[in-house]
Amino acid sequence: MSKLAEILQAEVGAEIEEIAAAAEGRAAKIVSEAQSRAEDRIAEQKKKLEAEARAAAQGAQSAADLIVASARTQARGEVLDQLWQKVHLALEETAAQADYGEILQALATEAMAVAPGAAALTVNPDDQEKVKNWAREQGLELQTDPHLRLGVRLVRQSGASVENTLPERLRRAWSTLGPEVAKILWE
Repeated sequence: MSKLAEILQAEVGAEIEEIAAAAEGRAAKIVSEAQSRAEDRIAEQKKKLEAEARAAAQGAQSAADLIVASARTQARGEVLDQLWQKVHLALEETAAQADYGEILQALATEAMAVAPGAAALTVNPDDQEKVKNWAREQGLELQTDPHLRLGVRLVRQSGASVENTLPERLRRAWSTLGPEVAKILWE
């Protein structure tokens, strides 16, 4: 082989080695960058999954808290309902008390303050004897209504009437008493 061919071959070989070294450097750089990007993506995914796991845990805790709060509220409502029923039953027993006639007279007196000029007093047939004398003293005609319980109804000559019953008074007062009882029970 000629000297020129040897020189050219040496130069071509050196150039090939140089190109190969540059290609290997670029390939190593590309691989390194790809590995770095892959590690960054893995880290991002890990952070995202951890955040999703925390959010899911918080959501589950919030749902559990809501279920517990709902159960407490329902239980409290049931307790207040039971209390309402017991108070209402206790009211029903009022009719058997010795001073029930006086209670009816007091209810009628309060109703008369709202309905001056009343012509008649209506009570349950079972209560007629308890207020008969009082109604006569007030100049009121005594009427009965079997649907009227634990109270009185005053009727004006115009036909307008005013009822004053223990259950109705309890119902009106319960809107104030219920929350107060709840405070006492649960605070």
